[in-house]
Amino acid sequence: MTEYHLAQLNIATLKEPLDSPAFADFVANLDRINALAETSDGYIWRLKSDDNNATSFRPLDENTIVNMSVWRDIKSLNEYVYRSAHTDIMRRRKEWFERMKEAFMVLWWIPAGHQPTIDEALKKLELLRQAGAGPEAFTFRNPFSKPVE
Repeated sequence: MTEYHLAQLNIATLKEPLDSPAFADFVANLDRINALAETSDGYIWRLKSDDNNATSFRPLDENTIVNMSVWRDIKSLNEYVYRSAHTDIMRRRKEWFERMKEAFMVLWWIPAGHQPTIDEALKKLELLRQAGAGPEAFTFRNPFSKPVE
């Protein structure tokens, strides 16, 4: 029987360039929040470049950053996102990011050991936007169970 893990992607459109003074506090907290993720129960992997974060990846346009990670299950990701110091940073997102009219976060199940690509993740986000939540692409509000074989 295949074991599955939870992949997640979220995107954000910057209000200003990342190196602007308005982003100083956000940038100053990246290493701390990423380290928190990596030490959280259920964490498996996250997208990062040589600078230890994912802010240099701009697959959509120069103003949109991506964040992608893999977790043991929905519960472990939910604990990190909504019940850790990550929450304090999330509360400030309106300071830094444009309000998005379409879905900006997607979850999906992957076979254990698979490392999702940005292209794969963006396709999942587009599927969620086009078809709504389903077993192939969903959200915290509309979760789907791990595949059963």
